[in-house]
Amino acid sequence: AYLVNTARGKICNRQAIADALESGQLAGYAGDVWFPQPPPKDHVWRSMPNHGMTPHTSGTSLSAQARYTDGVREILECWFAGKPIRNEYLIVEGGNLAGAGAHAYSKGDSTGGADEAAKFKS
Repeated sequence: AYLVNTARGKICNRQAIADALESGQLAGYAGDVWFPQPPPKDHVWRSMPNHGMTPHTSGTSLSAQARYTDGVREILECWFAGKPIRNEYLIVEGGNLAGAGAHAYSKGDSTGGADEAAKFKS
């Protein structure tokens, strides 16, 4: 069986999914959402087998998707060149909301997981 999660990462038991993939009970996992966001370095989904994660872009136009890919390319080019990332692309920096993210988001998450997310300080 394969599990495709296009809802919210919080609705899944992270460890149960990783264990099911490790044991072969689950053949694969695909998702476009993490919880918490951004995921900590030791998040179990970073190392589980047979999974794929994509950006949460359902319902966007092709032109919007082209802008996303252009932005991702620029972010990666800056990152690998050691250059600063433009403020409008920043959401989190050093574990805190930054750039445009500081104006567009509030600490915690909109699905009520702020207490759980606080356990994942990196």
